[in-house]
Amino acid sequence: MTRIPTLPRISDYAAYHAARAAESQAMTVAGRSWTYEELSGAVDELARALLAAGVRKGDRVATLQTPHPDYFIAFLATASIGGIWVGLHPKHRSEELRHIVCDCEPCLLLTRTRIDGRDYGNEIRALSDACAALREVVVFEGEQPEPGMQTMASFLRRGSSVSDATLEAARQACGHRDPCLIVYTSGSTGRPKGAVLHHRGIVNFSLGQNALWPVEPLRVVNYFPINHLGCVVDVSTPCLTAGGCLLFLEQFDPLACLELMERECASLWASVPSVFQMQLALPQFERFDLSALQLIVWEGATLPAPVLEKLLTFGLPLATNYGMTETTSAITALEPTRDFELLAHTVGRPFPGAEVRLVQADGGEAAVGEVGEIWVRSDNNLVGYWGRPNGDDVFSPEGYFKTGDLALRRVDGRLQIAGRIKEMFKSGGYNVYPLEIEAALQAHPAVAVVAVVAVAHPLWQEAGMAFVVTRSPVTEQDLTQWCQQRLANYKIPKRFVLQPQLPLLPVGKVDKVALRRLAAQLGWGDSR
Repeated sequence: MTRIPTLPRISDYAAYHAARAAESQAMTVAGRSWTYEELSGAVDELARALLAAGVRKGDRVATLQTPHPDYFIAFLATASIGGIWVGLHPKHRSEELRHIVCDCEPCLLLTRTRIDGRDYGNEIRALSDACAALREVVVFEGEQPEPGMQTMASFLRRGSSVSDATLEAARQACGHRDPCLIVYTSGSTGRPKGAVLHHRGIVNFSLGQNALWPVEPLRVVNYFPINHLGCVVDVSTPCLTAGGCLLFLEQFDPLACLELMERECASLWASVPSVFQMQLALPQFERFDLSALQLIVWEGATLPAPVLEKLLTFGLPLATNYGMTETTSAITALEPTRDFELLAHTVGRPFPGAEVRLVQADGGEAAVGEVGEIWVRSDNNLVGYWGRPNGDDVFSPEGYFKTGDLALRRVDGRLQIAGRIKEMFKSGGYNVYPLEIEAALQAHPAVAVVAVVAVAHPLWQEAGMAFVVTRSPVTEQDLTQWCQQRLANYKIPKRFVLQPQLPLLPVGKVDKVALRRLAAQLGWGDSR
């Protein structure tokens, strides 16, 4: 694979590839295509307009958009001049948008005004009223501006007054560990907070991922929401640094995604377990020609064994990783392999440059085979949380980021995830890890999807409640007996709730916060 240099700014890679392969395809959406020359030109044009509008190093620029080339151009242009870019999810409710905008105080909003039947006009005006820092609202091409908003065309014309020297000076004054991206975490333990990431971390991760998972040419679908690390860092920037092509899908649909992969000859199939399950379950799945694929990758959760077995029939290598927003995703990664045991039970070894410790409650190091909290020290770690100078006590005195996740280190040095500290519960005085229970239940042939949450219990203090989506008929007694053969008694869920589907977060992970609320409402009834 071609060696790509480490550049000071993640945005530099648009011009880097434009200078070497100007006509290479960089992005597509809905039948429209951008070359690297066009991408680089669009980034420069918007960067000039941002400077003309008074955006300076450290200023925030927010974007409300679908997974579309316009989002990526906005991110790269903002980052290239020292600005800090913030993505807004179109499906966020008004209060969620207000919280993020009022927290990070962008000076500029680049936005759609209507998405999937939702009119954002009143909401955008409310954001402007709530955030005094928000000076201008610019609507993307094809959108109808409302009073107080300006078109992208008129905004871009303002940039014509910015000289090459001014643009270059702004770029030379930023980069390396300067912040360029704020990603708001899911807020499962409170209101979302903004993790501030920097150029060097994103560049390091992107180059490192490509080295670990080489695919050439790299062509990958990106359907993830733009406010999520999965969209910006896990998919978009590795593809950019490799000189590959991003195949944007604005509204995810499992069938449309497969059609796009076939039509555009996707070489990397990168997704999350729930989406693989939906796609493999389609009756039309077998008709798709996916022969251009070179590698299959999943992130975000454990892949159920039946899904893994199906993916292995493609005859391709598979890989996975483990990371967090705060670590710019880079904690561990599994090299491409067809070893079922490694793929099913591990997340690989520490990512290049990441020092990983497993720390027990008393502060001591966990021995091989013992469970401990994952701490990671890396040049890729976040600068901090926006507006929270004390970092919410997430760093150790030695500079390790405390992930809140639990794992054990195997004899071969690979990590096996055990769950989250906040998900671990005590039942009858014993530590119980929902991930272990889920893995046992997922192996049942009738179980399609399962999630276990802890609920206060009158006898055992806490106990597990399992929410199960089935692929064939099964009873609670069947599932109890299955668990009895595989788990200690205190680990067995005290109730099984059969559901047609589980609530999902926008990136496809099961929404355990919603399930905990539902579990509390259901209670134990007549169950044990």
